[in-house]
Amino acid sequence: MANIIVGLIVLACLAVAARHIYKLFKGETSCCGGSTAPKVPAKKLTGPIVGEKLVKIDGMTCANCKNRVELLLDGIDGAAAKVNLHRGCATVRMTRDVSDEEIRRALAGSGYAVQAIEQG
Repeated sequence: MANIIVGLIVLACLAVAARHIYKLFKGETSCCGGSTAPKVPAKKLTGPIVGEKLVKIDGMTCANCKNRVELLLDGIDGAAAKVNLHRGCATVRMTRDVSDEEIRRALAGSGYAVQAIEQG
């Protein structure tokens, strides 16, 4: 009798986990913090745009990841980022020449990997 009860509890746990995984793959839940991500206000650049870079990033899976990467890249002086989650990239617009190394440093230790940086 005890084995049956333990088996039912394990099945219930597996059902809950399977439901969460199903929602995660459908995009109905977040991987890293809540079911909805607050909208991050876009950074406004002052001065003329002197360049643009396309940064290919690995590890972003949800709106929270998108917001976090935008905030990290917006922390670069003279740069503002817009992330395209589905393409796995960020467009960084600049009012000064921002080096590839500055972009890599902004994302260092965040769990996201810069795959490539291209001139826009």
